[in-house]
Amino acid sequence: MKIYSKFLLTLSFFAFGYLANDACTNLIAGKKATTDGSVMITYAADSHSLYGDLSHTPRAKHAPGEMRKVVEWDTNKPLGEIPQPSETYNVVGNMNEYQVAIGETTWGGHEELLDTTGNSIIDYGSLIQIALERSKSAREAIQVMTDLVDKYGYASEGESFSIADKDEVWVMDMIGKGAEKGAVWIAVRIPDDAISGHANEPRIRKVDFNDKENVLYSPDVISFARKRGYFNGKDEDFSFADVYSTHDASTRRGCDARVWSYFRRFQPEADKYFAWCNYDSNEPMPLYIIPERKVSLEEMQQSMRDHFEGTPFEMTSDVGAGPYHVPYRWRPMEFEVDGKKYCMERAIGTQQTGWSFVSQSRDWLPDPIGGIFWFGTDDTNTSVYMPFYCSLTEVPKPLEKGDINTFSMDSNFWMNNWVANQAYNRYEPMIPDIRKVQGSLETAFQTTRNDKDAELKALYDAGKIESLQKAVNEEAALFANQATDAYRDLAIYLLVKFMDGNQKKTNEDGSFQLTEYGIPAYPSFPGYDQKYYENIVKETGDHFLISK
Repeated sequence: MKIYSKFLLTLSFFAFGYLANDACTNLIAGKKATTDGSVMITYAADSHSLYGDLSHTPRAKHAPGEMRKVVEWDTNKPLGEIPQPSETYNVVGNMNEYQVAIGETTWGGHEELLDTTGNSIIDYGSLIQIALERSKSAREAIQVMTDLVDKYGYASEGESFSIADKDEVWVMDMIGKGAEKGAVWIAVRIPDDAISGHANEPRIRKVDFNDKENVLYSPDVISFARKRGYFNGKDEDFSFADVYSTHDASTRRGCDARVWSYFRRFQPEADKYFAWCNYDSNEPMPLYIIPERKVSLEEMQQSMRDHFEGTPFEMTSDVGAGPYHVPYRWRPMEFEVDGKKYCMERAIGTQQTGWSFVSQSRDWLPDPIGGIFWFGTDDTNTSVYMPFYCSLTEVPKPLEKGDINTFSMDSNFWMNNWVANQAYNRYEPMIPDIRKVQGSLETAFQTTRNDKDAELKALYDAGKIESLQKAVNEEAALFANQATDAYRDLAIYLLVKFMDGNQKKTNEDGSFQLTEYGIPAYPSFPGYDQKYYENIVKETGDHFLISK
């Protein structure tokens, strides 16, 4: 295709300068853009040091004067305390009992706008958690979040938030004010029939500031930029993304390209924005697009496993993929040869993910049933998304807190890592076995939702809330144990099947073949792909030649 013609010419100009922790992805779909009418957002918490556990904060009543500790999400550093309201809500992961869900991606922005007072106590992670504890809608969450940073200061870098409820979904870009208290921010409602996303880049550009229903912003969002010398144009030309951050070759390709790859799945015309991601054009990719077809839950989950398949950024065919076509690249993301800088691709599916989710907020069901938090640990590509209702009050044991230095056979996070890290070495032969187990579990979880929804709805309508609660918790424990047990078995199976670089022969049901005398059949030797052998000869000439 013509839009890809400059791909090879521009490769050498890219350098990935963003920080390792600035590496999350959010995908978004409005309720008229999904096949079932749910509002969906996703989030991958990508960090090289984050353990994948399911957090939970129970609903609570608070006495006057009671204080809430604020602890920085990334570092566990105590930042301060704020007063509790009279009541806070049940929160499961990044979703609360009123079906409000929030995700984020970090983009940094102007370094001088990071808090320099030392007095700000609300970091981006606390901002999300506190908003979920105190909000019954997305709009209320935006109000809570912006009030918090105004009153207590914002202690993080530039950030984008996805904020959803059962009726609507918003994107909010926010950055601090340096030596001044608070933050400047702007929020845009994504149309119900649109899809959107952000991946470590601010995405809100020109807006209609008179559209009070769909555009919210801090009163000084433009005046502060003028005061700091970031902007001197007309108000109608103001672009938050371009004023408060920069968009060079590395950020476009390492960040916006992930959103582009999602867009093109559902709208072929989005292919034209490859030129923006590849630094061939300065026409920005829009905040949202109208998809050609609607997005299903399964497709949203698959989008979180994207490795740029079908694009020039595709990761399984270049030399970095090796002989087993591995769609992963180890850090660092940039390297230098002969004075020129080169890059590794940064896809949505990545090895350093601690946990991820796909949230569904559904307006046709009561809140305790309408919100489903599809949660998975470790790499999105190989993990299993397990459905947890937003009314969950007991974290399943395989998803309880742990750490990345302590291996556990009972941990969902560690079993997923065991499977994934084997596949990183032998991806092409192993991924079919992983897909069978992953697909079987997710299909079972998805196909039972209608019946489970109906069962829980009947309990809700009958006023049997305790029975509903018990059913929600019991199913969550069942699914978490099923997924963890299945991946423990899968990890052992992969170890046995691919031991020593060989491949054991299997029957149609996956069991290992035996000879007619009952002993294990002799394994096959799959070796490497032809390109690998050709590269050996290209690199070494006749060094390994048997006969001249």
